[in-house]
Amino acid sequence: MKLVFVIHPPTLPSTSMPRFAKMIGEGMLERGHDVEYWTSSRLFSRLPVGHGGVRKWLGYVDQYLIYPPKLANRVSKESSETLFVVADQALGMWVPRIAHRTHVVHCHDFLALRSALGEIPENPTSWTGKRYQALIRDGFSAARNFISVSYQTQTDLHRFLPKAPQLSEVVHNGLNGNFRVLAKSEAEESLTQHLEPDDKDGFLLHVGGNLWYKNREGVIELYRAWCERATTPIPLWMVGGKPNEDLRRSATDMPNGGLVRFVHGLTDEQVIAAYNLASVFLFPSLEEGFGWPIAEAMACGTPVITTNTAPMTEVGGNAAIYLPRFTGNLSAWASHAASVLDHTVTSSCEDRQLRIQQGFSQSNKFSTDKALDAYEAIYQKIGGAPL
Repeated sequence: MKLVFVIHPPTLPSTSMPRFAKMIGEGMLERGHDVEYWTSSRLFSRLPVGHGGVRKWLGYVDQYLIYPPKLANRVSKESSETLFVVADQALGMWVPRIAHRTHVVHCHDFLALRSALGEIPENPTSWTGKRYQALIRDGFSAARNFISVSYQTQTDLHRFLPKAPQLSEVVHNGLNGNFRVLAKSEAEESLTQHLEPDDKDGFLLHVGGNLWYKNREGVIELYRAWCERATTPIPLWMVGGKPNEDLRRSATDMPNGGLVRFVHGLTDEQVIAAYNLASVFLFPSLEEGFGWPIAEAMACGTPVITTNTAPMTEVGGNAAIYLPRFTGNLSAWASHAASVLDHTVTSSCEDRQLRIQQGFSQSNKFSTDKALDAYEAIYQKIGGAPL
C-alpha cells in the first residue's frame, strides 16, 4: 500500500507532531508499505522580516494560499490506490483537497477549538484565533475517516462534526521512546551534572513546558503546601522550559527548607533517568491532549499523581493517584493535593511496590508496536473500502 502522510511544515514550533508522523511513517516502512511525506514549502515565510507576528502570517500565506492548489494538483496525479493520511486534525484546512480520495485524519486533541468556543476559561482566544479554529473545523469536517488518540478526543470530535463519520476509531498513543527501569547507579551517572546533595533521599518530579494547561503554578503551590506539612521535604524538580520571572519568584522561600529546582535542556535519556530517580511524579494538568508523561513515568517504575479527568484517567487507569481538577481557589486545591502527596510519600513499602507494579501493567498498554499494528489494520480497512 502507498501511504502519503500530510504533515505540518518544519517551521512548526512543536516537536511532538513531527515525531508522531515520523514514528508512524517509519513503522509503516518496516511493515513493507511505501511512504511519502508531503507538506507546504517556505516561500513568503523565508522573507527577511524581523517581527515574529509578521513571519507567522507569512507562514499562513504559504500554508493556506500557496499550498492548497499545489496539493490538489499533486493529489490528482496519484494512483487511486494511494491512501492519504493527515497526521493532525489541525491541518484541517488542507483536508477538502483530499477528501474525495481514500483518506484518514489523525485527531490528537481539541483544546484550541474548545478554547475558541469558550469551553476552557483559562485559555481565552482572540477574534482571529476563533476564526482560525473555525476554518480548521470546517476543513476536517469534510473528512469521513478518523483515528483519535483517546476516547475523550473521539467524544469531542463527534461533537464538532456536522454528521456521523464513516469510520471513527480510537488508538491510544504508543510510548515514543525507550522508557524503562534503570539501575540507580546508571540513572545517577546520567544526571551527574544536575544532582545535588539535597537529592540524596529522592525528589518530586514534574515534566512539562510553560503551556497554560500544564499548571506549573499549581505544582509549585501544591509543593509549598506539602512543605508546610513535611519536616524535611525532599526537593521538587521542574523539568521543562525555562520559567518566567513570576514562576521563578513563586518558587522561592519554601517552608522547612523546601527547594524548587528548574531543570531544562535534558536529553531524552536524562529525562528517563529523572523518572527513575523520582520518588513521585506530579502531573496535575488542567487539560491534556493525551498525557504521555503519565505512561512514561509508570514505565520507569515511579508512582504518579495526576488529574481526575479524561484523558489523564485513560492513561493512568487504576494505577495512578488522582486529584480533582484545579478550578478557582488555588490555596484550597493545593492544601488537599498536599495531603494526597503526603499520604503517597509516606506510604508503606508494600503499598508503594503494589502501585509500581500496577504502573508497569498500565504502561504496557501503550506499546508502540501495538499502536502501529492498529494503525496498519485501519489503513488497510480504509484502503479496501469504497469511497
